[in-house]
Amino acid sequence: MENFTTSPEMNRTLGIWTDYSIQYKVISSLLLLVICVLGIVGNVMVILVVLTTKHMRTPTNCYLVSLAVADLMVLTAAGLPTITDSIFGSWVFGHYGCLCITYFQYLGINASSCSITAFTIERYIAICHPIKAQFLCTLSRAKKIILFVWAFTSLYCVMWFYLSDIQELVYDNITIITCGYRVPRKFYLPIYFFDFGVFFVLPLLLSAVLYGLIARILFLNPLPSDPKDKKKNGHNNHTINKSTSCKNSRHSSSTATSRRQVTKMLAVVVILFATLWMPYRTLVVVNSFLDRAFLDNWFLLFCRICIYLNSAINPVIYNAMSQKFRAAFRKICRCRRKGSDKPETSMVESTDHFTTELEELTVTDELLSEQKMMFPDSCVYGKVNFSDA
Repeated sequence: MENFTTSPEMNRTLGIWTDYSIQYKVISSLLLLVICVLGIVGNVMVILVVLTTKHMRTPTNCYLVSLAVADLMVLTAAGLPTITDSIFGSWVFGHYGCLCITYFQYLGINASSCSITAFTIERYIAICHPIKAQFLCTLSRAKKIILFVWAFTSLYCVMWFYLSDIQELVYDNITIITCGYRVPRKFYLPIYFFDFGVFFVLPLLLSAVLYGLIARILFLNPLPSDPKDKKKNGHNNHTINKSTSCKNSRHSSSTATSRRQVTKMLAVVVILFATLWMPYRTLVVVNSFLDRAFLDNWFLLFCRICIYLNSAINPVIYNAMSQKFRAAFRKICRCRRKGSDKPETSMVESTDHFTTELEELTVTDELLSEQKMMFPDSCVYGKVNFSDA
């Protein structure tokens, strides 16, 4: 994340250096350590769940893996070094540590923003344009998009190898080593505002528009009813079509519920991203117009905690709002008996292909009629539980 250190111009008249208070060191170190450890464990579990569980390898979950990797990068490159700064009050990782850690901080931040934008667009296409989604929202295309996101952000963040460097702040009573900037703070304003616009404002505006369109489809449009299906069926096949229509109705209702649940979960991720990043982004913008930056230690700690919470809380959201993630988490943690895991796993894995494909379609009369032609005998699929992705 962007450094909060002052520019060299402001460090020429430094008075007596005052160390952090014991209260600040204890509180900041414990809070940051707990958040970072829980966040690292949670994001590693998300990655393991998707990579080791066959039915979890969907396009949306691939973007969540990309987000989890970015969050891991933020927690390890930004969170853990902040703990040492709170304890020692000085930079302890040297020159190359400053360059690499600053690079990975920005890389994780920008990659997480791009990953959120990517899965928002993917959900919009899958729900609002189901025909296009059949060849746009595929696993192979998701992997290519993720590869492009990381390639782009990796190249974009290379500039921080040249812009960041360690500084010696000479006080009256001590010399402090910090990881700061090579040039005065005013030269970083274009970069700050470009990051603020491209990696924060633009993704949030796009997400607001797309989730509004998704909500119109999922929550305002009624599902097709049985009478409509009956009118489309012939009189001679009345008995058979009645049974098929009831089962298709159950498919439609369960799939729509699944989509609503997945969309709510992803929308919560976006809302928390906006809320928890807002204090820090606001501070950067405000400091850009101040002659002397506002650097209150407790407020900086609050901003940092919000950022690290954003990177650590996503696995908690998945566990709370997704039945499949919750079951997969329990399986990895071995919290349930092996005997109870086997039937559930076999059922889910046997229907993973049908569930994954059906998740990408929007429930409409035309699509349901096409499914009736493709699957005239729906007895097998009537028992499938279409829970969240």
